Amino acid sequence: MAKTLLVLIGPTGVGKTELSLRLAEKFGSPIISSDSRQLYADLKIGTAAPTPEQLNKVPHHFVGTLKLTDYYSAAQYEAEVLKLLEKLFQSKDVIVMTGGSMMYVDAVCKGIDDIPTVDKETRELLIHRYETEGLERLCSELKLLDPEYYKIVDLKNPKRVIHALEICYMTGKTYTSFRTRSTRERPFHIIKIGLTRDREELYERINRRVDIMMEDGLLEEVMAVYPYKHLNSLNTVGYKELFNYLDGVWDLPFAIEKIKQNSRIYSRKQMTWFKRDNDITWFHPDQEEEIMDYINKKLNS
Repeated sequence: MAKTLLVLIGPTGVGKTELSLRLAEKFGSPIISSDSRQLYADLKIGTAAPTPEQLNKVPHHFVGTLKLTDYYSAAQYEAEVLKLLEKLFQSKDVIVMTGGSMMYVDAVCKGIDDIPTVDKETRELLIHRYETEGLERLCSELKLLDPEYYKIVDLKNPKRVIHALEICYMTGKTYTSFRTRSTRERPFHIIKIGLTRDREELYERINRRVDIMMEDGLLEEVMAVYPYKHLNSLNTVGYKELFNYLDGVWDLPFAIEKIKQNSRIYSRKQMTWFKRDNDITWFHPDQEEEIMDYINKKLNS
């Protein structure tokens, strides 16, 4: 059997975790997480990180390994996962990777552009400017320095805008000039399984999951990390809404509704990204038998 990376992807709340555990048990594989926020040890509830029971059932990699103050990038993730896969494939034929962070999945499967690592001084300068001048001012500057990227970037996403400006500042070149989007060859086969549900069904699951997170102590988790709310690691759904509650901007019921709404919006962004990838074969999570048949057919072809 050829060495194969089995990639299970889909939007938030679709039901990847349970199926990934069963696939990992079937193939005797650990699970590589491709969730950019589950990396942080202090964000267990809000990121729906694997439970202690699930971690005991199947070994997981890239879960709870970082502090909130640690800098991490998709390029680092690519390098570390490829190094780990080289080791794991010495004794395993199939490795399971699962998660919904689109750039992390693409980094491993396709390779990521060779963009320079941002130095600490530049990063701190741009964060300070964002905090003092606001996102709109930075967007205007990006329009001048890299008009091509300005046209396609999500201008409401400070992380994307700030990173593009960091590269412009450091290199004197446009961020666009580094985005070659070339796919790199991998020394293993890749099978991509996408999980999807009807929108109404998915939204109901997302809303219920947020309620469960609140019952499980999400507010207490957010209060514990509140002193770090300015960090990029906490610029994520579930935390920034409750920061607004703690700051007195919103009341709690409204903040919870905003978490649900922003989670639904994020699920749509994930699906838009994944739908561009013709290598993904889509299933409903309940089609487990069909998924297994498809995987076995691909493994034996």
